[in-house]
Amino acid sequence: MSMIWQYLYWWLVIGIFILIVGTLLMRRVLHACESANNADWGDIWTNRIAGFIVLFCRHVHRFQYDSIPLPTKGCALVASNHISGLDPFLLIAASPRPLRFLIAREEYERFGLNWLFRRANCIPVDRERQPERAMREAMRALQEGDVVAVFPQGRIHHESMAPKHKAPRKLKGGVIRLAHQFDCPVYPLRVDDIRGAGLTALAIILPSRATLRAMPVLDCREESHKECLSTLTERLGLSQSSVSG
Repeated sequence: MSMIWQYLYWWLVIGIFILIVGTLLMRRVLHACESANNADWGDIWTNRIAGFIVLFCRHVHRFQYDSIPLPTKGCALVASNHISGLDPFLLIAASPRPLRFLIAREEYERFGLNWLFRRANCIPVDRERQPERAMREAMRALQEGDVVAVFPQGRIHHESMAPKHKAPRKLKGGVIRLAHQFDCPVYPLRVDDIRGAGLTALAIILPSRATLRAMPVLDCREESHKECLSTLTERLGLSQSSVSG
C-alpha cells in the first residue's frame, strides 16, 4: 500500500511541475504574441492571435515585406493579388492597422475558422444571392474610418492554375467604386514567392519565402473608373486583359 502512495506522490509532483512549466511557457508565448502584434484589433485575445500570425509568417514563411503605409486614422482600401490561402495572413502581418476583409461566404462559414473571421470583423460576400449586402457593410466600415481589404480577382488565381490559352481572372470593380464614393486612397499590394501558390489550406502550412511589396498609393479622385481600374491592374502586376467593369 505504501508503494502505491509513493507512486501517487511522485505522479502528483511531476504533474505539478509540468503544470508550472507549461504555465510559464504559455505566458512567454502570449507575451511574444502581444509584442509581435502590429495593430489594435479591439481586444487582447484578437491581438494575441494577430501577433501569432505575425510570428507564424515570420518564422514559417520567412516573410519579407514592405509595411503597408496606411494613414494612422481614417478610411482606406487595401487591394492585393490573390494567389493562395496564405494571402490574408500576410496582409495582417504587414499592416499597422486592423483590416476588414471582404471574404466569400463559403470561406467565412468554413468549419473551424468561422470564429476567427468573426473576431476579425470580416465581411462575408454572398456572390450568388446578395452580393450588395457585403458592399453596404463595406460602405459602413469606410464611413466609420476602418480599413477595408479586398482581393479584386475575387478568387485565388495563379498563373500555374490555368492553361496559357485561358484568359486571366478579371478584376472586380467594386474597390474602385468604393474609392470614388468615399474619396479613399487605395493601397495596392503584390504577394509573391509562396510555395503553395494556387492552393488554399495547404499553402498556409507549406514553408516558403513569401514576399509582399507595397506599390504606389492609388488616388482615384482625378481618374475615371476605367482608368483607375487599369492603373490598379498594372500596379498589382496583372495582365490588362484581366480588367473588368
